Amino acid sequence: MADREDALRHHVLNLLTARQAHATFDDAIGGLAPELRGVRPEGLPYSVWEQVEHMRIAQRDILEFCRAPEYAEREWPNDYWPDASAPDDDTVWTSSVEGFRTDLESICDMVRDDSIDLYEPVPHGDEQTYLREALLVADHNAYHIGQIITIRRQLDAWGDHADG
Repeated sequence: MADREDALRHHVLNLLTARQAHATFDDAIGGLAPELRGVRPEGLPYSVWEQVEHMRIAQRDILEFCRAPEYAEREWPNDYWPDASAPDDDTVWTSSVEGFRTDLESICDMVRDDSIDLYEPVPHGDEQTYLREALLVADHNAYHIGQIITIRRQLDAWGDHADG
């Protein structure tokens, strides 16, 4: 049974971090000119900055839900999206990107931790399991990575990336 459990954890970790069926977070934001971070292309309601910051906030929220018995739900949608279409400066951008990466690594640490039964419900939740939360992060991130790529394509800022 341990082999199946290890395989599941491995697959979930790959889903969270590896380039498989889609680009990674770092692929999606890599090489983007700073002046394009806050541009909303015609016909699209979000900028790359808004997507990145939303991903960071949502992922942090899921991580807090998994970790903190005193977790309090945020208000949708106001608490999940930035107020501005562009970061104030490079420091804010970098902080958001690094926060996203750090929290993603924490989610991965949770998946790696064999003292956590991924099938067990989060104790203070409503039957949500740790596995469900990790898969939710993977799914949500993949969705918004695709949106970042769409925005970049509309801005003619995607270039010759591996997944085209």
